[in-house]
Amino acid sequence: MDNLIHEIKTKIIAGFSLEKVTPQDIQTDAPLFGAGLGLDSIDALELVSILERDYGIVIQERGVADKAFASVRALAQFIVANRQPCPGGTQS
Repeated sequence: MDNLIHEIKTKIIAGFSLEKVTPQDIQTDAPLFGAGLGLDSIDALELVSILERDYGIVIQERGVADKAFASVRALAQFIVANRQPCPGGTQS
């Protein structure tokens, strides 16, 4: 799970061009949105894209997204529970 958490942090940094942020700077259990990492609704679309592209996961319900995007740890747990094989995606 630790490898997946680090991978998610790295993808967030790359996906949102957080040039001065390292994976260690992102708190694993802090909220991704609002006061935590500070992501917004536009960023949520990029996270959905990452899930679809890299893990074969499609989120169609707001309630599911809210739980999955609660924190990096919640996102990692969601990926482990819902991951589908996808060509070219990573499988940590």
